[in-house]
Amino acid sequence: MFEKIVLITRQTRLEGLIKRFNTRNQAKFYIEHSGGDFALYQQEHDHYYQALQQLQKGLKALARLHVIERQFLPTFIFAKTDLVVTIGIDGLVVNTAKYLSGQPIIAVNPDPEHIDGVLLPFTVKEAIQVAQRALTGDLRPQAIPLAQARLNDGQHLLAFNDLFIGRHDHRSARYRIRFGDHTERHSSSGVIVSTGVGATGWLSSLFNMANGLNAHFGKDCKLTPPSIKRTDSALVFVVREPFASKTSAAGLVCGVITPEKPLILESAMPDGGVIFSDGVLDDYLDFNAGHVAQITLATKKVNLVWH
Repeated sequence: MFEKIVLITRQTRLEGLIKRFNTRNQAKFYIEHSGGDFALYQQEHDHYYQALQQLQKGLKALARLHVIERQFLPTFIFAKTDLVVTIGIDGLVVNTAKYLSGQPIIAVNPDPEHIDGVLLPFTVKEAIQVAQRALTGDLRPQAIPLAQARLNDGQHLLAFNDLFIGRHDHRSARYRIRFGDHTERHSSSGVIVSTGVGATGWLSSLFNMANGLNAHFGKDCKLTPPSIKRTDSALVFVVREPFASKTSAAGLVCGVITPEKPLILESAMPDGGVIFSDGVLDDYLDFNAGHVAQITLATKKVNLVWH
């Protein structure tokens, strides 16, 4: 069923510092001079590589192993018969998922004591056992829906966690929003569209903010985030900081996108408008006057292996 295992790794924060400051000693001097604890970066680095070496050893004993670092994903061509394993934080799963076409992902948490890992169900030991079962045909992937932004010029962008539609700076985004039978002109900080997987991320922070405001200025009641599961064919959108004025409204600020009910946004920005996904600022679509974006569920899904 699978001809090889492709293991995706990532740089540690220590490696990022060394890349920035050229040497480990210079990185250490900068962190400690700023009052930071360099030992934490070293400990995190050591934990990661201990887990990585153990995982590599276990996977090599099972099948042909190909290891690539995260930054090379855009140029790597995955085969249909690849079994993909990631070891890192949730963001590595998100980043890898966009480059796959149905290959299953086994996501490994290299340091369960310090990494929450909402999308990382397996320890190193468990991942090796799961990979062994997968190679014999015993695989239990979950099909995870993706969000998609498609422009009227044919460009499109996929999101595993969430989409942001707004401006690249902190100025107000201006657009016309249409959802179902309702249409409004908006001036806001942008629109967040969350998948079921992303519901514990950016979307949850919006509810935290709303509940904090409500507790301080409003009534003693609490908003409950939508119970959207990672496998549900639904997306949730929220408008950030909508401003009501003579030319803009603030009535259409949230909703649930389904295959039958897309979200339509028409840009009214001469420049600076963007759509980006999963917090990756350099992977974006321009969203300026003349652009109309349809936000829907993508036909493509990610096969994430779970317990």
